Amino acid sequence: MTTQTMLQPSSLIPVGMNIIPLGDVFLFHLTDELQDRLENLLEQRKSNTLTNEQTAELEGISELSRIFTLINAQIAEKASWCPLKPENLSENAPKTSVNTAIHQNI
Repeated sequence: MTTQTMLQPSSLIPVGMNIIPLGDVFLFHLTDELQDRLENLLEQRKSNTLTNEQTAELEGISELSRIFTLINAQIAEKASWCPLKPENLSENAPKTSVNTAIHQNI
């Protein structure tokens, strides 16, 4: 097993989390700045130019994004508005980008 250093995702929450209203629920989303940083680090990883510190930062941001995805999926599943419900797939559905996960058995 390989040990990997990661920036603690909880350390990113004060500056990297937005709570976005969507209907009658609120979803967790990375701030634009943190999303931009994530995309920049991913590009650097493709070119193999990440330092050890940047790799740890990328892992921490990625983990926070996965946490938000899990939480948002659970919120959406229990909400009255859920992207998986056919009546909510109309053109009137909110247009937003959030981290969500859907069940594969839809």
